[in-house]
Amino acid sequence: MKRAVFPGSFDPITRGHLNILERSVPLFDEVILAVGVNSAKRSMFSLEQRMAWLEAVAKRFPTVRVESFEGLTADFCKRHEAGWLIRGVRNGGDFEYERTIAQMTKVLHPGLETVILFTDPEFAHIHSNVVREILKNDGEANAFVPEEVSFSRG
Repeated sequence: MKRAVFPGSFDPITRGHLNILERSVPLFDEVILAVGVNSAKRSMFSLEQRMAWLEAVAKRFPTVRVESFEGLTADFCKRHEAGWLIRGVRNGGDFEYERTIAQMTKVLHPGLETVILFTDPEFAHIHSNVVREILKNDGEANAFVPEEVSFSRG
């Protein structure tokens, strides 16, 4: 079975993430959307909210499941017998960062291959950090997230 892991904080999931997921699904028998939990990083949205959004998005794809994890992504991949790690990049800066992570991951888990997909141009400007900043300032962010994601105003 060709199993891949698409890890991220997904805080929140964006249309860029969805673009990478849609293009990954035909390449693998199963894709695990893996929400990384980093205790040193404060998320805007709770793990439960992010998981709910990912579950809603994953309903489109019968071969996608959602999990959360703590610790190293390479260890999560080993536990789930995944042979591929999916990463999306928007620009050269992302590429350099992902190349470094891929090379270090290869040392930790030599059997794990990193697959880098470039975000389609119409989604390359979308960044979760910017979506969060828009929301913090009471802006409208729906254009940047999948339709399953909604932000309650309160």
